[in-house]
Amino acid sequence: MSRPARLNLLHSAMGLAAAGVLLAGAGGARLLHRIAPASQQTPSSPLLLAPMIGVIEPCILAETALPEAVEGLRATCTGPEGSAAALVESTLKSLQPAARPGLPVELGYTLPVPLLKLFRQEADGRWRIDGEMVNRLVRTLRDTPRPAILYLFSTHFSAHSPIEEALAADPANMGQTRDGPMGQDDYYDTKVFNWTFATTHNALTERRAEAARAVLDAACKLDTKERSKIRGITLLGELHHLFPNFQAGMGFDGLYRVTDYGPASVAGFREYLRAAFKRIDQFNRVVGADYASFDEVMPPSRDIRTEPLRRFTEHIDGFAHGTLPISGWAYVPKSKTGQPPRIHVYRNGEPIGETAVHWGRQDVLAAKPEFGDANTGWRMDLDFRQLPAGLHRLDVFLETAPGKLTHLGQRDIAIMDRQQTTPRLLPQRPLPAATPDATVQAHIDFPQPASSYYFNPLVPLWHAFRGQQVIDYLRYFDGVVEKSCLSDVPRYTHQIIPFTNPSWDANKFAIEGSLRPLKGIRLGVSLYGEPTYGQSYFDWLSGRGASRYGITEFHPLKPMDAAEVQRVMEAHARHGAEFLSFFLEPRWNGHLVPRGHNIFSFDPDNALFASDQLYRSTQEALAPSRQ
Repeated sequence: MSRPARLNLLHSAMGLAAAGVLLAGAGGARLLHRIAPASQQTPSSPLLLAPMIGVIEPCILAETALPEAVEGLRATCTGPEGSAAALVESTLKSLQPAARPGLPVELGYTLPVPLLKLFRQEADGRWRIDGEMVNRLVRTLRDTPRPAILYLFSTHFSAHSPIEEALAADPANMGQTRDGPMGQDDYYDTKVFNWTFATTHNALTERRAEAARAVLDAACKLDTKERSKIRGITLLGELHHLFPNFQAGMGFDGLYRVTDYGPASVAGFREYLRAAFKRIDQFNRVVGADYASFDEVMPPSRDIRTEPLRRFTEHIDGFAHGTLPISGWAYVPKSKTGQPPRIHVYRNGEPIGETAVHWGRQDVLAAKPEFGDANTGWRMDLDFRQLPAGLHRLDVFLETAPGKLTHLGQRDIAIMDRQQTTPRLLPQRPLPAATPDATVQAHIDFPQPASSYYFNPLVPLWHAFRGQQVIDYLRYFDGVVEKSCLSDVPRYTHQIIPFTNPSWDANKFAIEGSLRPLKGIRLGVSLYGEPTYGQSYFDWLSGRGASRYGITEFHPLKPMDAAEVQRVMEAHARHGAEFLSFFLEPRWNGHLVPRGHNIFSFDPDNALFASDQLYRSTQEALAPSRQ
């Protein structure tokens, strides 16, 4: 829910090129063929519109100085019966000017609960739950006459809680790369704590669970009617593996360093392999190795290009799992067909796939504002596991109109064998006819010219295990909720979806498994840019097997009128969305309440990313019908 978490979507690769345009390709979408349209359904109930209101700092924590215009707010927040309920109502009243909505939604809110912020250090040095803070949170649920999403969050972004420094001093709480425990990092103006989730047997997990139980126990003291207002619970927030230089390390450039290589993770990986293969000889046949036992296996951690290997299976980089991105951006002034232009890729003169130009590239728009559109990105992943070793030639064409191809460029890449044999150019077939088009602007980000690629069969097993660690940690906290009186309340993840960022290496995050259906946990995703209003998210969703989901964060990153806002929300409701949340700044009697404002908040005074227009359009969509 933090501002830095959202900046990931815009600046993950901005530092990789001075112009901010010629960035390294990445992402996770495998669009080698067209995907059938996602199924739609008739919503069984109205979509719950649940904006995440910034009530924590000014009201629950009561740590923000308030100007005279909103000074009356303090009395409602503090005291024996204080809560943020009045602030929630005052904020939502400004959004919904009338009682009867024109959009088929129910207006509620998301209550964020910063788990590590609930601790205070006593005089004896011990950390204890701040009971009064917990009570203010729960009284907010009690006193607000609206449905709520309860967001139990604790992520790698700092909550600015003193206990974080104490927890970070213990290496057992920190994620490890092959080089050892990671320290703290910075993401622009916010601190990042590289917490581990490779084990639940550490102080970090104990504190998170303790805080979650305190909130759940207090909520369970509410009567049944008040508890029934809790429509959903989201777990932890963005949970994924980490890497050094979080601000600029999400792509493919630089040293490949990921978590988690701690002792618990290494032991867990061996057990994972033992359970999957049963016998070491079977495992050896699959990965092409000669291990004497599973206890000899170490996670891959070295780069064959720069480091000596004892075994080939030690090799890892951003491509060793067996695919490489072919990606870039392209701008065509106008599409005559009304459809996005398409990219066609040829290998050694043979067509191997095509994909649409439609991914959001805010970096391109920032450098080329005259385009007026961020959806200029494209990406296709090439599976090279079965390709013959040698030098392969890739050619990229842009189809601007049916049958009209423009050649964007060529890349020679080397598919390497384990012996690092000098690659030779493979036989080539003639390329299709192409016509230059001076109106096209484009660039191929990946692959880099004369780049080499090695497939290590152990790497996809390592990434699958890392993905399982994400799932297991989410399930642990799902179990905490399951043991409370709120066990019948739907639980959701609160995850990012890396494929929407075509400059990201999705394997660094190892988040894919947690985006698939999990028993007892529904999908919760944060959507920014084209996936909020385009077809790409629905196409992706159709392959997940999930029928119901929540949108934990929502921002189109462009202006929309009321009709388009309504169309987008109705489309998500038809595809199974049960709630939709966006950031909303708190307002007291119309006055903005001071806090660390989120640059992605829908707010009449926030012009960034057209957030002021989106606020007014949402307000209009919620207004009563004038028919």
